Parts: sequence; C-alpha cells; structure tokens
Amino acid sequence: MANQSSMPPPLLIVLHQENSTPGRVGHALRERGFALDIRRPRYGDPLPATLAAHAGAIIFGGPMSANDADDFVRREIDWIAVPLKEKKPFLGICLGAQMLARHLGSRIYPHPDGHAEVGYYPIRPTETGRAVCDPWPEQVYQWHREGFDLPGGTELLAEGDSFPVQAFRRDGAYALQFHPDVTHATICRWTTRGHERTLLPGAKPRAAHFADRAVYDPAGRAWLAAFLNHWLAAAAG
Repeated sequence: MANQSSMPPPLLIVLHQENSTPGRVGHALRERGFALDIRRPRYGDPLPATLAAHAGAIIFGGPMSANDADDFVRREIDWIAVPLKEKKPFLGICLGAQMLARHLGSRIYPHPDGHAEVGYYPIRPTETGRAVCDPWPEQVYQWHREGFDLPGGTELLAEGDSFPVQAFRRDGAYALQFHPDVTHATICRWTTRGHERTLLPGAKPRAAHFADRAVYDPAGRAWLAAFLNHWLAAAAG
C-alpha cells in the first residue's frame, strides 16, 4: 500500500448531474495516483475558496448552457478565478470549456444555422496544440450545440469546421470543447436518454456514434493519456 504522505493532493472534480461520472478521465486520473474530490454545486456542494489543498480542478460537461442564469452556473463561472489566480492546473470539458471562455470574456452562442455537433467530427490541431501532445485523433466525440469565440490572451490548440474553436489554453488552464471523457457506456446512455439531440441539424445518427467510435477511439484514448500527462506535469510541479 502506498504511503499516504507520498500521495499527491486530490483533484477537484465538478459534475452537473446526479448520475454523472468523470468517465475515462476519472479512471485515468486514479490510475495516476490521484484521489478525486467530486463536487456537484448544482445540488448544493460548495466550491473551495482556495485550491491550496488540491492539485488542480476539472469542470465537466452537462446539458445546461454557460449562458443560463441558474445560480450554480454563475457561481462556477466566477469560481474559475480561483485556479487562474492561484496558477493551479484547470481543465474545462464541453460546458466547462464554455464556462472558462465565458469567464475570460467570450460570448457563448449557437451555430448561426442551428447546427449541432453530436457524434464524431474532424479536429485539426494547431502548431501549439501539437506541441502539447502529438498526434491528435482525426475525429473526436462531441455533444453540444453552442460554441464560443477564442478568448483574448489565449492560445488556440485545435479547430473544427462548424465550431472553429475546439481547444485553447491560457497558461495552465485548458479548455476542450469535445469529450475525451466518454466511455462506451456513456455513449449508450446519452444516445438513449438524449436521442432527440441526434436528430438536430448536423448531428450524427445513433448507429454512427458506435461505428465511428470503433475507428477513432483508439487514437482518442492514446491522445488523452498524453494530454493528461502534460496537464498533470504542472500539478506535480
């Protein structure tokens, strides 16, 4: 058994639904020796005033919008000031990415033609993105119908077609519009409970989610391992 004193501080995990999990990202973090401090502000969990006792923080996705007026949405967006000020590693995934963009002054908005990205879609890393980790998968899993402009003072890491800004960073804070956290079980659940999303303009039919996963998931899994190693290097340092 590992000596408890040698274990790294836990990572703060922010989830948005009662049955949400950190999925593949959570599994990878536990494999790397991190305990997960899971909070659900939507259901009354507090967010810490400081990350002094945490190695970093991740805000995951959810069906809500960063434009929503709900108190917990506003609190989470404002709270991102804590990891930014304390220079602690921060990662926003999908909704979490939009919250970071909103915190940094960007607008969050639907596609002008009503398109959604639901399923696997092409992604193109920038030179900066390839410096973070390389190679990137050709396509990544998406589940959103809003996007955002690149916030000022940030670096674009990857771009897409319908939604150009797919990943960016500011120092140790990273935003991913796509979902490296999904597992096979996640896709089964989302395409069943959220089946109507697969009917939106530009969305992929349910069968395509699984067919594309067989093609693109191995590269996505390898990319996530490399990305987390890069992101966690700051947490360990």
